[in-house]
Amino acid sequence: MNRKRALISDTFKVKKRRNDTQKFGAVSNGEGPTDIRATLEYLMTLFPRKLFNDTLPQVVLKHQLYSIHNDKTMVDKEVNKLREQGELLMFQLGFDAEAFGLVFASNYKAKVLAGEEGRVTHGTVEKFLEKVLSSCTDLSFSKDKMLREFLFTDSEITQLVKSGVLTVRDAGSWWLSIPNSGKFTKYFIQGRKAVLGMVKKSKYSEVLKAELEERRTTSQVKFHMKYHIHDIVGAELVESIPTTSGTLLRFVDS
Repeated sequence: MNRKRALISDTFKVKKRRNDTQKFGAVSNGEGPTDIRATLEYLMTLFPRKLFNDTLPQVVLKHQLYSIHNDKTMVDKEVNKLREQGELLMFQLGFDAEAFGLVFASNYKAKVLAGEEGRVTHGTVEKFLEKVLSSCTDLSFSKDKMLREFLFTDSEITQLVKSGVLTVRDAGSWWLSIPNSGKFTKYFIQGRKAVLGMVKKSKYSEVLKAELEERRTTSQVKFHMKYHIHDIVGAELVESIPTTSGTLLRFVDS
């Protein structure tokens, strides 16, 4: 994953959690998924697999879950439970310190190994997936831990970085990463900016969610519109207001 931190306007960053009474996420009311695993599976159906020739695992951002479940503490607890059970992996995405990607472990391993087919790094990557990911929930790894605890050599660590499963965090430590996901990050930020622009340019900087979902997308929006709506609602970049006409999305001035 390309970890060059893009200089993005604060408008496009995930906002700090608020403790006031405003509700930005949609309340779970029986119409949508009622558990976190089901919600993740639903959000992953919105991921544009064909756009990446089905080479990337389906990625959901953790805050997208907040657009469906208002209880953020419950979401975080359930996400951590799935991670501890080895079913879910979490990644710190490079464009914002508070943006975390979620991927089912089985999907990640399958896509990574398929991409490694025939490469000299295949054996080392397979060893990493089995030895480290099956038992560790860390987002990053220090050189000391890789050498002493997981018994990787310096040259093997270099191979893991070359394959893209690790990316440099700083001197002597690496982030767990998704190989070849630079294009995902680029399209995601581009689409977020465009969809936020649609809301901002609407009358009174607000639009019905149902209407926004039906909008014809521009070339800047390569993902499913609903994928971006779950992003901007969960990240509290728009306010979600229930009305008699449906949910209204209002641009939040930062």
